[in-house]
Amino acid sequence: MQNPRLTIIVPCYNEEAVLPKSAHILDGILTDLIQHKQVNAASKLLFVDDGSQDKTWKLIKSLEKQYSTVTGLKFSRNFGHQNALMAGMQVASPTAEIVITIDADLQDDPQVIPEMVARYRAGSDIVLGVRNDRSSDSLFKRWTADGFYRLMERIGVQLVPNHADFRLLSQRAVQALLTYEETNLFLRGIVPRLGFPTTKLYYHRQPRFASVSKYPLRKVAFAFDGITSFSIAPIKVILLFGMVISGGSLMMMLYALIQGLLGTATSGWSSLMTSLWFLGGMQLIGISIVGEYVGKIFAEVKHRPRYIIETDDYTATQQPAIVNSQRVHG
Repeated sequence: MQNPRLTIIVPCYNEEAVLPKSAHILDGILTDLIQHKQVNAASKLLFVDDGSQDKTWKLIKSLEKQYSTVTGLKFSRNFGHQNALMAGMQVASPTAEIVITIDADLQDDPQVIPEMVARYRAGSDIVLGVRNDRSSDSLFKRWTADGFYRLMERIGVQLVPNHADFRLLSQRAVQALLTYEETNLFLRGIVPRLGFPTTKLYYHRQPRFASVSKYPLRKVAFAFDGITSFSIAPIKVILLFGMVISGGSLMMMLYALIQGLLGTATSGWSSLMTSLWFLGGMQLIGISIVGEYVGKIFAEVKHRPRYIIETDDYTATQQPAIVNSQRVHG
């Protein structure tokens, strides 16, 4: 097999504290792969600045001068982690035979990247990095994560437990992924649907060596977005609740009628108000869930761009390779 060209895509949002060390580690791994002729000498690191407010982009520009493997992509503003991954793959797809996505904090063990490449060379189009345990997480985080994966499985969404966005994709897998045009991206749910030969690579997740997670308060929203992007189960649950409540209301009406005929009816302000608040809350929940789906439809039908690229330093480094690739393939 000819040495494949690899692009390692690293989404960055306010990562000035971790970027120098991350670039040093990833450059060392990529350089070693090149020297051992496991990947092409034109392989690159692509740091995607997702509208950072700190010095992330200045650091990327400085790293481009320090390391020959480093290139950068800058959004005009913050468009989100999933869009940063898609932008990197979109830009890299014309020239890179394989891409690997990994977060800038390197909690996902970058030392398994050579094994990912080896599995690609053995015939896998998709290699999923999967955590082998969650011992480093709090009890609450482990409980909520396990509950989320069980819920997604029950509603029919194909997810790989303990897999985030650390993965290898072949060029044809990336091109297939790019045909998914929805605005509300949930890559963990989309990638397993591609259907190409897939393997799992287990690793131990490392502690974050600097700074803090940039998306801690978005995890619940991200999980809910994943559910509503692939299933209408929440609407069905609300329908079930509505049927149960309606049945209970009919029983209460029958009970009240019997009590009235027997002359034993008593008035109860508390029970009345409790019922009204309960039904009102259920209605608001139902409207909110339906509104979530309507909002997604609203976002999709406008066909607005997922992201806007302000600066693309990667493509400029690939121009000669694009021409050569076009000549080879006629």
